[in-house]
Amino acid sequence: MSGTPAPLNAEERAFLRELAARAVAAAAAGESAPDPAGVARELGVPLVGRLAETGGAFVTLHRDGRLRGCIGTIVGREPLAAAVADNGVAAAVHDPRFAPVAPDEVSNLTLEVSALTPLRAVAGPGDIVVGRHGILLEKNGRHAVFLPQVATEQGWDLPTTLAHLCRKAGLPADAWREGTRFHVFEAEVF
Repeated sequence: MSGTPAPLNAEERAFLRELAARAVAAAAAGESAPDPAGVARELGVPLVGRLAETGGAFVTLHRDGRLRGCIGTIVGREPLAAAVADNGVAAAVHDPRFAPVAPDEVSNLTLEVSALTPLRAVAGPGDIVVGRHGILLEKNGRHAVFLPQVATEQGWDLPTTLAHLCRKAGLPADAWREGTRFHVFEAEVF
């Protein structure tokens, strides 16, 4: 798909949130991810358009205002609905920074879904808009990514964001200043 995809409508967003919530609950209970087509039929949501198109997505979990899990795919490899279901499972039980979500935690989690636009290369930091763009930084075989909302949630400006991104990639904080490749994407966050 070329260009920026059409925004998801309210019904599609509600479906993806419900699908992610069911995926998290299933994973916490040791069960398989829900079938997106089955959930779509149950909820009366047509699995067409963006939901059926290949797309990147992240599922982010918070508990008591603190990050509890966040996993996603920047480059779409499967339909958006399947990516949300799979990343819901992964955020719940496969984020290596956290212990798996326990069944009794599920009701205390808040969930955020980010549906991503395709990556596009930019010439450098001057083409990055904090809060609008997610950033993929690459240098010397290392890479790291932040979703668009990370910088604004932390109150970071662009140089601070890029310094944190470099550290996340295992690079010196000022490595972004030369010889670094940047890609950006946007996200619908709900």
